[in-house]
Amino acid sequence: MELFTDNIIVTITAFLLSFTAFAVSAILHSKNKCKISLVVLIAGGLLLRLVVSSDLYLHPHDEKFHALVAKNITRHPLKPTLYDNPVHNVNYKDWSSNNVWLHKQPFPLWTIAASISILGNNEFAVRFPSVILSALGIWLIYLICMFFFTGKNQKRIAWMAAFLYAINGLILELTGGRVATDHYDLFFMVLILTAIYFTIKFIQTGRLYYNVLTGLFIGLAVLTKWLPAYIVLPVWILLVYDSDKFKTKQIVTNFLILTTVSFAVFLPWQIYIHSAFPAEAAYTSSFNLRHLTEVLDNQTGPFYFFFARMGTNYGELVYLPLVFLIIYVIRNHKDLKKLSIVVWIFVPLLFFSFSKTKMQAYILFIAPALFMISAWFWHTAREKQLSGINKYLKYAVLALMLILPVRYCIERVKPFSSESRNPEWSKNIKEFAKTPIPEKSLLFNYSRPIEAMFYADITAYSHLPGLKDLNDYLKNGYTVYINLNENIPTEVLNTKELVFVELE
Repeated sequence: MELFTDNIIVTITAFLLSFTAFAVSAILHSKNKCKISLVVLIAGGLLLRLVVSSDLYLHPHDEKFHALVAKNITRHPLKPTLYDNPVHNVNYKDWSSNNVWLHKQPFPLWTIAASISILGNNEFAVRFPSVILSALGIWLIYLICMFFFTGKNQKRIAWMAAFLYAINGLILELTGGRVATDHYDLFFMVLILTAIYFTIKFIQTGRLYYNVLTGLFIGLAVLTKWLPAYIVLPVWILLVYDSDKFKTKQIVTNFLILTTVSFAVFLPWQIYIHSAFPAEAAYTSSFNLRHLTEVLDNQTGPFYFFFARMGTNYGELVYLPLVFLIIYVIRNHKDLKKLSIVVWIFVPLLFFSFSKTKMQAYILFIAPALFMISAWFWHTAREKQLSGINKYLKYAVLALMLILPVRYCIERVKPFSSESRNPEWSKNIKEFAKTPIPEKSLLFNYSRPIEAMFYADITAYSHLPGLKDLNDYLKNGYTVYINLNENIPTEVLNTKELVFVELE
């Protein structure tokens, strides 16, 4: 994927082409050519995702860890490891340097591992599943929005919601692995969307297999980001009850089927890891719970952290649609579809606000609901005469509701940035990986050991051991590489059996 790398003209051209596609899609949609309009919209969104996914290096938080574990999973799918062949005693409580890696649930890792097996051991293979899922979300949100909103603006609302999703800067960054939690939160959001889509299909058709598919995707979401996946359940209950197509007994029966299927998807893995890796699994379970009561990895913020971040991530005027939604539901409490959107947004928002550990993408899975109500508010406000509000102010607000997300898209994609997307350290470690490396090899004194182990089949560490330890490794048949810098002691430099390399 060197197409967009270090060629600012190509990157800018691709970025402009994507927005040209969005403009063409809008024109087609205005002429009621909805299917082809949606195809063009998805194509524009896919192009944006290819641009942000073409960096030729692994990003530090947290993509490099996910990439390395996925690479190791290609060799042993049921044993996720970070350091596949550690030569030091490892602390299983340190997720950034341990052996068996249960820090995250396995579904995204298995998917990325499958991509690496097909596309090769490279950055784009790591990001390809997220690119496809992220683009799929454009289609899903359009269809879901068509269910939640009716009337003459139904298709317009659906198109705008899909457009806001397609250009969202945070979603794009996560797709490209550029920011923390990267592919995991992207996967989780799309899996939640898919579960809600199959909920809608079940309601519309009454067919059991759609309900089973809903349970399947909830289970996969649990195998991605754990129990917040069950936000789908209250949404399912409200929508199924609102449809007036099912008797109480049918609702209860299908609810039990749904939950049983979801448990059948994620429970086997939990049972397996507690049996195969009891110490690691027990610690990981306790670590997950500690997110609620402790600040982990220095990731925290005030109670209103997520409320504040919403303005940055989804446009500073996103609070207007939220207030509009709440007022609407209070006045129209029998509209259970809108109430389900309230649940979709505010239950996770409040839950994670009480959590001590906070990161911006934890609530990414409410983003589709925010896009839908933003589009709904926009079209409602555009057509209504708002008493006491100057019409020019109204149109200025409506314009900003589109301009601000576009601005954020540009800031996150960085199409005009001259910063290298193929840094020297990445080139160097890849060149090193191309050289013949013996099977039992170690690399020391390299500041990017996780990246080194992804690109090369070697065990790497950032520290430099003492001469005695180095000699022990040599006696045990290891080929020992030392990354050169000014801090290497003379006695190490004079050890002829060591192999010295310059990687940064």
